[in-house]
Amino acid sequence: MASIPKTQFDDLSPVRQGKVRDIFDTGDSLLMVTTDRLSAFDVVLPDIIPDKGKVLNQISVFWFKQMENIVKNHIITTHVNDYPKNFRPHSDALDKRSMLVKKAEPLPVECIVRGYITGSGWSSYQKEGHVCGIKLPKGLKESDKLEQPLFTPSTKADVGDHDINISFDETVKLIGLKKAEELKDLSLGIYEKGAEYALSKGIIIADTKFEFGLLDDEIILIDEILTPDSSRFWPLSEYEPGKSQNSFDKQYVRDWLINSGWDKKHPGPKLPQQVIDRTSRTYKEIYTLLTGEDV
Repeated sequence: MASIPKTQFDDLSPVRQGKVRDIFDTGDSLLMVTTDRLSAFDVVLPDIIPDKGKVLNQISVFWFKQMENIVKNHIITTHVNDYPKNFRPHSDALDKRSMLVKKAEPLPVECIVRGYITGSGWSSYQKEGHVCGIKLPKGLKESDKLEQPLFTPSTKADVGDHDINISFDETVKLIGLKKAEELKDLSLGIYEKGAEYALSKGIIIADTKFEFGLLDDEIILIDEILTPDSSRFWPLSEYEPGKSQNSFDKQYVRDWLINSGWDKKHPGPKLPQQVIDRTSRTYKEIYTLLTGEDV
């Protein structure tokens, strides 16, 4: 269920529906609409999170601008009045939750950067002493900051499927050495700049993932960047290694889902209203903390 009812777009059809975003082809560009859908464990849940799409879109716009000195991005405009004419009747629905973007060829790799050991990385370290094949020192505690951020790519999965972690060598096989090295350098550079800025606002970015595409043989940043959907945000004031952390992202939903006994397969369970409300508040709070503005 999308936050923008399909009846508002009877005259338009998305060329692609992702877990959260709907993509419309405008001819020489794409319109990317961020819905209020929520995915967890690669499954789109049946409930929506009010205003989540606006938060995600606006945070991405904020970060895209911040990172322009590191890498170009796909944004053409976020002003609804500058969209193609057939989208303007939907301006109220599209406002703050959409962007007109360049048509880039997506690279088939999710670029994950881990600055702290948590989530699946912590599970892997406990069992095998490494994260995605990268050996780590003994004695690390859950949520410890890593000496250096790790680049741990994965494959891109279709909706309903799970991403699969791959090694850097496997990334090279997919896209070639030059592009793989460029993705690694860009990902680490963006993460380090974003993490430093967030820290100044009292936020730890524990890990995140980026997507890149090719435009005229140049790698550019696409999709979203450093949002609560693609990253783990922890409050610096509460940070304490040795346990899982409170967070400003959808970890609260993940924790509820784990405790619910759900098997992580489609369909996902309905969320209690209190989980929906708290998650909506959390998304809005992280936006305000990062940008100093209200949604």
